[in-house]
Amino acid sequence: MQDASILFDYFPELTEKQRDQFKQLGLLYKDWNEKINVISRKDIDNLYINHILHSLAIAKVIQFKPQASVLDVGTGGGFPGLPLAILFPKTEFHLVDSIGKKIHVVNEIAQSIGLENMNADHIRAEQLKHKYDFVVSRAVTRMKEFYGWVQHKIKSESQHTLDNGILYLKGGDLDEEMNELKKRYSLYDLTEYFKEDFFVTKKIVYLPIYN
Repeated sequence: MQDASILFDYFPELTEKQRDQFKQLGLLYKDWNEKINVISRKDIDNLYINHILHSLAIAKVIQFKPQASVLDVGTGGGFPGLPLAILFPKTEFHLVDSIGKKIHVVNEIAQSIGLENMNADHIRAEQLKHKYDFVVSRAVTRMKEFYGWVQHKIKSESQHTLDNGILYLKGGDLDEEMNELKKRYSLYDLTEYFKEDFFVTKKIVYLPIYN
C-alpha cells in the first residue's frame, strides 16, 4: 500500500498535525473498507494517489479562505471533502451523500483523526437549504445534471481569487458533456501539477455560478 509521503512531496508546507492526520488515513480506510465497501477493494492500495492526492488537486487551483464554506456532493468515502478539510483547517466543509453507510464511515474517520471543521450528512444535495462559496465533487454524474442539483446552493458574493461556483474532478474527453450545459467554464489539466500516470486524463472543471 502507498504511504502518505507522496502527499508531502507535493504539499511540503503541511504542519505536523496535518501530516499525522494524513498518515492515519491509510490504516483507517483499510480497516473500515473491510467492513463497509467505500472504496473499490482492488483500489484501496492506491488510496493516497487515486483518492487523497486526487482530492487535493483542487488546492492547486484555489486556496480556500478561513470561514469559507464548501459543499462536497456525492462524497462517497469522503472525497474530495475530507482530505481538503485536513488541508484547510479553518474552512468549513459539509459532505453529503445519499448512502448512509458511507456517511457513517466518513464521520467515524473524521472523529478518529480529530477533524473539527467538517461534518457529513446522509442527505441529497437538492434537499439542502444552506448556500456555500463552492461546491466540489468527483464525477458523480454528468455536469448538466449536477449543475441542476447545486446551482442554487452557491452564495452570490465571492471572496476568493475565483468567483464562487463548482470545482469538479473529472476524467476523459469533456467537450461533449460540457457543451450540453452551454455555460462558460475552465479546465485545469492535473498533469500540470502531478507526475503520476493516474493523472494523465484527469482534470478539474471550474464552473462559476452567478446567483
